Amino acid sequence: MRSARHWDARLHSLVGGLPTSPADAWLRRLTTAADHGKLWIAVGLLLTARRGPLRRAAVRGLGSMALSSSIVNAVLKRVFGRRRPDLGGHTLDKLLHRSFTTHSFPSGHSASAGAFVTGVAMEAPAAGAALAPVALAVGYSRVHVGVHYPGDVVAGLAAGSAVAAATRLWWRVRPTAPARVRTARSAPALPDGDGLVVAVNPRSGPEDYDPAEDVRRLLPRAEVLETGPERSIADLLAEAAPSARALGVAGGDGSVAAAAAVALEHGLPLAVLPAGTLNHFARDVGVHTLEHAAEAISAGAAVEVDVAEVNGTPFLNTASIGSYPEMVRRRDALTGRLGKWAAMTVAAAQTLHHGTPVSLLLDGRPVLVWILFVGNCRYTPRGLAPAWRPRLEDGLLDVQYLRADVRFSRTRAVLGSLLGVSDRSSGYAECQARSVRVVSRSGPQQVAYDGETGDPATEFDFRKRASLTVYCCRTD
Repeated sequence: MRSARHWDARLHSLVGGLPTSPADAWLRRLTTAADHGKLWIAVGLLLTARRGPLRRAAVRGLGSMALSSSIVNAVLKRVFGRRRPDLGGHTLDKLLHRSFTTHSFPSGHSASAGAFVTGVAMEAPAAGAALAPVALAVGYSRVHVGVHYPGDVVAGLAAGSAVAAATRLWWRVRPTAPARVRTARSAPALPDGDGLVVAVNPRSGPEDYDPAEDVRRLLPRAEVLETGPERSIADLLAEAAPSARALGVAGGDGSVAAAAAVALEHGLPLAVLPAGTLNHFARDVGVHTLEHAAEAISAGAAVEVDVAEVNGTPFLNTASIGSYPEMVRRRDALTGRLGKWAAMTVAAAQTLHHGTPVSLLLDGRPVLVWILFVGNCRYTPRGLAPAWRPRLEDGLLDVQYLRADVRFSRTRAVLGSLLGVSDRSSGYAECQARSVRVVSRSGPQQVAYDGETGDPATEFDFRKRASLTVYCCRTD
């Protein structure tokens, strides 16, 4: 230990004795910009301007930084209690023009840098790699201006990175690989969309974007139809199906589910052109852009995926009874500002505070629940925030519910969501099956599926039905 401290002090003195250069002023500016995480907050705000991985990266990075800063400053610095370095070996041109009263080990600036950049890299590796030199520069700047030993910086970077990596325990990282599927036996190749009829929902996705023109540009030989007040996705495709070789839909998950029902009825493959806000099904199957979909259609590349149904109505993602539809609505409204993890916690608290439990018979077994969730294939993470599926061909319904007949069930549900362990709460239950019959003993209930709601009913039959062929180019 004495030897390590000796060499730490020697390195600190060596840096302090470097010749004066223009870099001194820049390093002072950099270390000052990183005070209280201001540099990383600014970078995070820039990243949140883009939806998708960059926004998730910003939220994870900022959350990791906040957690790391609390641990380092409130716990580790007090435990180790190392004094700040002696500044006698540093020239005045390098020093900051203020004194410090806090302890030296580990470096809080370095911990924040390590936590933010590691958190970003977990969601967006390229962005993390681009920011890594900045984090290292911030760490070095603390030694250059004399306020930390090199060992403080190394320990800070390591502590911050470890905290960010530990967030995986309750805040799962969405995989980049699409879900497992079956390769389709046959789907016609439609060069430039020849023989394809695409129904476009211009109300899906951003308000200022109508995907119809992009669809026509990418698939010039396809027949492109737009929905209107009296012509739905299902109406347009049902009229065109008898003469079409394949059907397509440009819209969100509700539009895709409606198109899937028509495609199944007529035995046609479906082209999914992601043009909604969240595009859950398109992301899971591996269709990320309109260009990706157009390439698969022209090449005749397709996969087969499971389809579930409730009372005969097909759904591709999820169905639910109870408070879950309202919770998801609140979560989606808050996600852009808070990130999905924090948004789900707030949404759970708001919804369960005002909600009432529902008495059900689940395959004949009485249960009192806040939420009943039924997924088409098994979802992960488990618990209140299921986000993606490793497989789209497992042949199972994923049944999850939060019981309302245990003590403090509301509080446990909210705390479980906050800590990412709602699946380990005593009020959480799950099972997987090919079919499930649900009977409401609390009167008629609405079932929500793929962003839509069905008519109120007291009996619900969930089951798997025939698979659907979907155009998709796989690179896995």
